[in-house]
Amino acid sequence: RLSARENLELFARLEGEPDPEGAAERLLGEFGLPGAASPSGNLSVGNRQRVNLAIAFLGDPEVLLLDEPTAALDPEQRRRLWERCAALREAGGAVVFATQNLDEIERQAANVAALRDGRLVFTGPVEEYDRTQSDTLFA
Repeated sequence: RLSARENLELFARLEGEPDPEGAAERLLGEFGLPGAASPSGNLSVGNRQRVNLAIAFLGDPEVLLLDEPTAALDPEQRRRLWERCAALREAGGAVVFATQNLDEIERQAANVAALRDGRLVFTGPVEEYDRTQSDTLFA
């Protein structure tokens, strides 16, 4: 099993990072990942989620697709994630995420697409979204 550091280095290489070790070290720090030498399977669910999010940010993506990105994250890690997403948007990138957390949608999204029973029931500005319309949201 690979450690958090080894996972980040592997994905950094696959992403074509010129300095995979440096990229891994930077992201370990940015995501506050403890136990970088421990096998990823031994990490808590929240720390595994942080490893996955760090991998998603490798290579300075222009578009980031995230599924339930704050699941198992503590409030501080949620704040850090949304700050990183805001920085990506400010740099001209886009963040698309799926969630059932309506509070996050209202705080983080400009536009929303809503599904009910697998069917698209709404697309548009988050301010126009009626909370009763769906059970899954994409922002």
